[in-house]
Amino acid sequence: MTKNMSNFDRIIRLTLALVFFTLFFTGTVAGVPANILMVFGVVFAITGTVGNCPLYALFGISTCRVPDPKQ
Repeated sequence: MTKNMSNFDRIIRLTLALVFFTLFFTGTVAGVPANILMVFGVVFAITGTVGNCPLYALFGISTCRVPDPKQ
């Protein structure tokens, strides 16, 4: 599995996952919205940790810096 996410992208996803988990576990958000946040939180945590987003791969997007071929 090749990485298609930059470090900045990964940090944003992991931060959002942490916020979503906090909202869920503190009870700030309840019901169906809480479950939706939890699903997004798990997806963001997994993709942020692995560094690969299946939707990016599907659409041919990569936020990784392309190595300079001159070096």
